[in-house]
Amino acid sequence: QVQLVQSGGGLLQAGGSLRLSCAASGRTFSSSNMAWFRQTPGKEREFVAAITWSGGSTYYANSVKGRFTISRDNAKNTVYLQMNSLKPEDTALYYCAASAYYSGSTDSGYPYWGQGTQVTVSS
Repeated sequence: QVQLVQSGGGLLQAGGSLRLSCAASGRTFSSSNMAWFRQTPGKEREFVAAITWSGGSTYYANSVKGRFTISRDNAKNTVYLQMNSLKPEDTALYYCAASAYYSGSTDSGYPYWGQGTQVTVSS
């Protein structure tokens, strides 16, 4: 079991930066692949980024590539999403997710989810 608690959302202007954090409890974090998704009202949850358990591989949605960076600190049981050059279209509820076996872009592959944190980017 992995429990995920998110922090770091907020309201900011376009062009700004924000870092989301997702702290995990449980002894299996260091062996879990982690991901970030986001969702806006009326739309399906959208893949943002993923990182493998070792941190050796990362994956990004085309819409955030070059602007967002996913990273993890296994000593702190925490995964991060550094978001730079934010745009109004990045406005969404962001979720972190964990999986022992999956590191792809489909949300159904992740059994564990954080509570969500709102990011709002004004133009």
